[in-house]
Amino acid sequence: MTDELAEAPPPRILQRDGGVSIAYQRFEGKRDLPGVMFLSGFNSDMTGTKAVALERFCIARGQSFLRFDYQGHGQSSGRFEDGTIGQWRNDAVAVFDALTAGPQVLVGSSMGGWLALLLALARPDRIIGLACVAPAPDFTQALMWPRLPEAVRAEIMNTGVTRLASAYDPAGYLLTRALFEDGKRHCLLDAPIALGCPVRILQGTADPDVPWQHAIRLAEAISHDDVAVTLVKNGDHRLSDDANLARLDAMVRELSKRDEP
Repeated sequence: MTDELAEAPPPRILQRDGGVSIAYQRFEGKRDLPGVMFLSGFNSDMTGTKAVALERFCIARGQSFLRFDYQGHGQSSGRFEDGTIGQWRNDAVAVFDALTAGPQVLVGSSMGGWLALLLALARPDRIIGLACVAPAPDFTQALMWPRLPEAVRAEIMNTGVTRLASAYDPAGYLLTRALFEDGKRHCLLDAPIALGCPVRILQGTADPDVPWQHAIRLAEAISHDDVAVTLVKNGDHRLSDDANLARLDAMVRELSKRDEP
């Protein structure tokens, strides 16, 4: 659940309590436009194709844009294997509070869609829209755990960690018992999701990581009436080609026209 990497300038650093350093890039745009904040996927970072392309689109129209790395990702401090959904959610809230002002549109890719939902629930007064690409709320329980062989589940429960092969990383992913146990505490899909803003979802029908049915389940769980899902026939998980980047930007531009949450 990651994006292709692109070149990026040296990051700026937000210092948090406990010596935590969060790397970010921020463009200050016009005050009469809402800001855009990008949340990346599992083991991805802020230099992914979608984040960089969307930043370019926002700069061209003078719209504020913020991208960042969670702890254990990219250029932020910490180890990936020490991370949990709760920790990364707290990173997102801290970045939002420290580095944004006024109304914001959140853009979440894969796991970033889950974290965008959690952030929107934590800061409802300032979020005017969500745009999600292959959103993966509850993926630890709903998508990843059921696919693991029984022997791998036992290894996680007995030793606390396993390394899982991944098409996105030759070294594979370290998956921890803490990731799954903490993930349970942040699951959203088994109850109505009380969002007060419109949501746009872009989902590929050939996504090997997040089935298109998961996007439909999310849309049905969101309590707000203004929710739309765009299914891309034969689309993959990344959806980072030019046509889908244009679709994502159109979603952001549509949501940005709304000035009330």
